[in-house]
Amino acid sequence: MFETVKATKPVPSDTRQPYEITVVVPVHNESENIRPLVEEISAALDAMYGEERADYEIVYVNDGSLDDTAAKLDEMAAEQPRLSIYRHATACGQSAAVATGVKHARGTFIATLDGDGQNDPADIPTLLSKLKDAPDPNYLLVAGWRAKRKDTKWKRFQSKLANGIRQRLLGDATPDTGCGLKVFTREAFLDMPRFDHMHRYLPALMIRRGGQVVSVEVNHRHRERGVSKYGMWDRLSVAIRDLLGVMWLKARGSKPDVSIVRQSHVEQDARQSRVEQDVRQSHVEQDARQSEHK
Repeated sequence: MFETVKATKPVPSDTRQPYEITVVVPVHNESENIRPLVEEISAALDAMYGEERADYEIVYVNDGSLDDTAAKLDEMAAEQPRLSIYRHATACGQSAAVATGVKHARGTFIATLDGDGQNDPADIPTLLSKLKDAPDPNYLLVAGWRAKRKDTKWKRFQSKLANGIRQRLLGDATPDTGCGLKVFTREAFLDMPRFDHMHRYLPALMIRRGGQVVSVEVNHRHRERGVSKYGMWDRLSVAIRDLLGVMWLKARGSKPDVSIVRQSHVEQDARQSRVEQDVRQSHVEQDARQSEHK
């Protein structure tokens, strides 16, 4: 079960959202990385938009952390009014945390980042620009490619082996699907089947629904704080089952070519009303949060 502790207002199903982009960060026992990463995300997006019209939000999902992650997130919420926080009562895994973040996101576009600080938030504007330039952003996933990984030789070997097997079996044409930095639309993600470890198969799932994937080289950094939460045997124990499952999904997928013939004025007006109401509510939440910490 998921337990929400902040920003609990449900998100309307309309594709137009109050913010242009939501940065979703899943974390499990990453207390030392909370402040540095939130500050980097804020700096990167403030520079892109300008502080006066910053059109973004940051969503952290605390996946059942047992360290001081919750306290550190509360500290940052007092300083960053664009930060929303959700918590899983127990650890449910990275894919579940990403899904929780996207579900509650109020941005049209989604950027995901690993919470360990190895992904560079400064790369988000480049990936977002690539997505926005697409004829239909709902059918494109822009994936980060850590061409110059700052990991041990053993970890690079694991990744190279896993990527090679996955590409051969799934044909997703993605050199680094394990990179946590990806940008896509919220609508596209919500149209994908969800299952444990799905975050590693987002490129294949985008292709399954008739979309495309573009990989962009991004910066990769050494982990400066904390320790890795996953090892080779953790991944290997589920990799074969996951691959078979995604292969089955791809074989069963359909790609209908849908055009809108007519939408009733009632439906259009209702959608617009929901969007306007959500925009007003988001401003109220921000003002309330700022007042709490004055």
